[in-house]
Amino acid sequence: MTAAIRAAVATDAPALALIHAACFPSGWSQDDLAAFAGDSTCLCLLCGVDAPAGFILCRSAAGEAEILTLAVRPDSRRQGIGRRLVTEAMSRLGATGAALIFLEVDSANTAARGLYESLGFIAVGKRPGYYGKGAAAPPGDALVLRRDLP
Repeated sequence: MTAAIRAAVATDAPALALIHAACFPSGWSQDDLAAFAGDSTCLCLLCGVDAPAGFILCRSAAGEAEILTLAVRPDSRRQGIGRRLVTEAMSRLGATGAALIFLEVDSANTAARGLYESLGFIAVGKRPGYYGKGAAAPPGDALVLRRDLP
């Protein structure tokens, strides 16, 4: 059975924060995620009902959209959840008038880069040292990716 995708709301913030913290060294706070989920310029989609497996958070303005974050719990990866979230977000954003979508991805994150490239995103820029990786590792570069929306 395929897990449902639904719009996240502010009360989902604790689950979103847990997922984000499991995926990134600097997880976003519940307050930040609640604010995004309640912002009319943002689209936040959650996959899974009883046990949320992942979410995507996007912002749109002036005909353009940006994926702010995509997070899938480590134990739920490689099941197509990230692909489903990105595809659903692109469909919804395109339906609201966005013509382009952008994102930044860590150049070392080959799994994420592969997902985005398979969905038609292309590299249009680079942000050197964008991702802090802690005192033990140098900062990582971000690739800026872009895709036209249907």
